[in-house]
Amino acid sequence: VESGHFKTLAKALEAAGLIETLKGKGPFTVFAPSDEAFAKLPAGSLENLLKLENKDKLKAILLMHVVPEDLLIADVKKIKDAKTAGGGKLDVTYNILTGVHIGTAKEMAHVQNSDIHASNGVVHVIDKVIMP
Repeated sequence: VESGHFKTLAKALEAAGLIETLKGKGPFTVFAPSDEAFAKLPAGSLENLLKLENKDKLKAILLMHVVPEDLLIADVKKIKDAKTAGGGKLDVTYNILTGVHIGTAKEMAHVQNSDIHASNGVVHVIDKVIMP
């Protein structure tokens, strides 16, 4: 959040009531969509998700981006999938030419920047919002 590239993610985490959870003990690996990733959503989607009546749906989407363990990119490259904090599963692919991709059958995101250390885990920046 302090980097200024995650204003939309911070707003979404607040709307979903997840700020305190992610400030918790951890460890957490967060695949963080950049502001540009949120901008790729269809027009009106984000505004709709931020409405109070869609809090549970927003929370489910955001928890797809959190793995309750500490995974550096070297670890991510070695796995085929990861269980998310919301109980879902992220598929993981690694190709020496294209890098690391994570997501679901609906959406795969490319890891653009990795191993950003936080006090309770690690953050990897991705280029798309992953939908459950």
